[in-house]
Amino acid sequence: MVTGVNGQLGHDVMMQLKEMDFDFIAPRRNELDLTNKDQVKKYIIEKNPDVVIHCAAYTAVDKAEDEKDLCYLVNVEGTRAVAEAAKEINAKVVYISTDYVFDGLGQELHSELKEPNPINYYGYTKEQGEKIVRELTDNYFIVRTSWVYGINGNNFVKTMMKLAESRKEINVVSDQIGAPTYTKDLAQFIINLIQTNNYGTYHGVNEGFCSWHEFAESIFEKSGINMIVNPISTEDYPTKANRPLNSRLSKENTTKAGLDRMPHWKDALTRFIAEINCQED
Repeated sequence: MVTGVNGQLGHDVMMQLKEMDFDFIAPRRNELDLTNKDQVKKYIIEKNPDVVIHCAAYTAVDKAEDEKDLCYLVNVEGTRAVAEAAKEINAKVVYISTDYVFDGLGQELHSELKEPNPINYYGYTKEQGEKIVRELTDNYFIVRTSWVYGINGNNFVKTMMKLAESRKEINVVSDQIGAPTYTKDLAQFIINLIQTNNYGTYHGVNEGFCSWHEFAESIFEKSGINMIVNPISTEDYPTKANRPLNSRLSKENTTKAGLDRMPHWKDALTRFIAEINCQED
């Protein structure tokens, strides 16, 4: 069972399961409302899936600072309902988490074992979701990811390409470092993971790191768009929610589990731009 199939990741997980001939269900929001605990538990227990890939979440990072109750209800209580139901039917659970569970201090890679210390409310709710999953079940995969983009939704890549239609010059933050992650690659990683019993916490991100500024430059370069991209600091681009400066995630657990790492972010971006162009043709 896949939750959140209207989102970027849920959509790509669903498409790949379809391609690989997996038998799956993908409830829509009205069938599985994460703010309605009883409905969630009843639905999962009745459908009795072997695996629940929980992609649905409240992800509006800045809005979450104002909509704390709703964000908590979806990301914490909704996750609790999913995990409780999965435990009852002995299903594996995949919980999608985020680099935002870390404070982003230092230059080092964040290990899967590192103690989270979120600096925004969205990150706090995702960390609470992780705790609940760990407490309620042993058959879990927590997959933290970062900077995701895919065909089915809004994201940084699409925003940059849209801006290029009306502008010749933009400013992009250059002091936040992370790994842009293509949802197609992440979906494949998750599907590989659920076919094992290597339970635990994983960092599901494309290889390599860059700043948002470098990422933007790459987007324009690979799209053949002439754009002046000026580097600016996080201080020069204030947002409602604080953003971690260092989102470098270590992938030791992926290696230990003998799983393939995801391709390099530049390779992923090339394929995504081809996917966008295909769709437009």
